[in-house]
Amino acid sequence: MGWHAVDWRIRGTALACLLLMAGVATGCTPESRADSDSPSVTARPSASAAQPSREAAGAQAAAKAAYRKWGIKPLAAPPSPPTTKPTSRKAAGGGVPVISEIPTEEKIVFLTFDDGAEKDPEFVTMMRELRIPFTMFLTDSAIRTDYGYFKQFQGLGDGVQNHTLTHPNLPTLSADAQRQEICGQQEKLKDLYGTAPRLFRPPYGNWNENTRAAAATCGIEAIVLWRESMQIKNMQYQRGDQKLHPGDIILAHFRGPSELKGTTITEMTANLLRHIQEQGFTVARLEDYL
Repeated sequence: MGWHAVDWRIRGTALACLLLMAGVATGCTPESRADSDSPSVTARPSASAAQPSREAAGAQAAAKAAYRKWGIKPLAAPPSPPTTKPTSRKAAGGGVPVISEIPTEEKIVFLTFDDGAEKDPEFVTMMRELRIPFTMFLTDSAIRTDYGYFKQFQGLGDGVQNHTLTHPNLPTLSADAQRQEICGQQEKLKDLYGTAPRLFRPPYGNWNENTRAAAATCGIEAIVLWRESMQIKNMQYQRGDQKLHPGDIILAHFRGPSELKGTTITEMTANLLRHIQEQGFTVARLEDYL
């Protein structure tokens, strides 16, 4: 074979390579055409796309296991909080409103625990595992032996609210003394837990107009009472039909066996949750609605 023939073959090969490279660069190869007859391949879900469903399934399984552990049938998940809170923070006359329930048609109730005398670590475990929201109305004379105990609940998203410094029967006090009880606890709770409470519950549910005036002065937005109170095994209802209603606020206490006739706070709370579940209700977070 002569050198001229070899030279033309080399040139032909180089030209073919250049044309092939141009086709690839411009996306004009047969495989890249929009009307290609080659079969399409369905992409598998990425690991990140599948992750949320796996996490949700894991959370569901953990919740069911927690309810089994505490001997309770699972409560339904609460609805998403409303974009606009249904309860006004102003009473008709412009003062601090006094409320016992939240206006809603959803089958939800709100749990509140008062005082703070009992500090059972098992109760922290229970509420962490069950993920039941509740609001704490704390009295300084009851919580001062272990302020840190209640920070654990705050870390779970539970609200810290005001229940006075020393738990007096407020209407028996002067206006100035009432203001000291409420404002003094506002300052303490803000220093301890980082934010000033918006809500206040008067001890024993007793209040007068001096209480409302003092609460307003101290920065309180609402006085919160209740519709039901939890005892050891049963609830006390204020209404004659003896049942829960949508939006009811339920009162319970941080109490231990000495006050509950040998029953622990976890056992009392399990009884409370059974009453709620049996009546077809679930628990929502009060601060999301008020």
